[in-house]
Amino acid sequence: MRATIVIVVLLASAGIIYENIFEARDRRFNPMPGKIVNVGGRNMHIYCMGEGSPTVILESGLGDSYISWRKVQLQISKFTRVCSYDRAGLGYSDPSPEPRTSRVIAEQLHALLQTAAVLPPYVLVGHSMGGYDVRLFTSLYRREVAGIVLVDSSHPDQESRFPAELKKMEGSWQREAEFLEYTMPFGVPRLLGVCDDSPPARAADCNPHSAREQVAEMKSFPASAAQTQATGSLGDLPLMVLSHDPDKASSYFAPDLAKSLNQVWEQMQEDLAHLSTRGSQMIVRNSSHYIQFDQPDVVIEAVRKTVDEVRRSSPSASTTSH
Repeated sequence: MRATIVIVVLLASAGIIYENIFEARDRRFNPMPGKIVNVGGRNMHIYCMGEGSPTVILESGLGDSYISWRKVQLQISKFTRVCSYDRAGLGYSDPSPEPRTSRVIAEQLHALLQTAAVLPPYVLVGHSMGGYDVRLFTSLYRREVAGIVLVDSSHPDQESRFPAELKKMEGSWQREAEFLEYTMPFGVPRLLGVCDDSPPARAADCNPHSAREQVAEMKSFPASAAQTQATGSLGDLPLMVLSHDPDKASSYFAPDLAKSLNQVWEQMQEDLAHLSTRGSQMIVRNSSHYIQFDQPDVVIEAVRKTVDEVRRSSPSASTTSH
């Protein structure tokens, strides 16, 4: 028994050393873009490029760092200022002891933008759960928001409207995320090849605190949905809704379940477009849930159109670009 304990302790120690060495190596050879800002005693990472107003703020989906916008940010920076960032606990940002709900996330984003001197007006771009976050931000700081682009955004009613079979799968996804959370400090996901093949993505995302944050956001998802539901209409705010292709095959779901899910998702995406009297929707063909990966040009163009609409309606908006 004692020998077994010794072996387990040695293996765990070796795993911790392995993880720390390769985390440091990844970050040394793939330097963080942007800067670290101290917000209320906690470091947060923000990455801004380009010039002009309105400033585009990119809000990632559940458990995703700034890196999820790597295919679109540079191109957006050619016609206006654009910032991605890491929520507390993800990527290069320190964890937060506060609840990981969309309201808290929106408040922390606002504090980050103020501290980093990233001035409004903002066009908010939210992917997946990030759609909740930008809607909460808008409800809290409405005068600072000039437009919204939702990229296959979550809908606050989705848990009640999705087929029952999906709930079983969601439980298994959370258990998988918890497995990563518990084993990441010992280097197991890295050893198994679970971490991203892209060195910059691996440097940002393959670490214990990001794994913990993903689980925390999953557990807070129902609370975030309820908070988002309470925000109500967006009035006449410029709104573009981008939705994935319902005919694109999915490796996650059986064909019958995928068809049922897509029917419900399409209805909910239409609902989102009706949040504003100036809302519109586009179904992005040949794209999965990560439209910014599969069809980045479509996301870039949707942001461009929204920025142009804001500039036309606001004489004070700058058209400066670099």
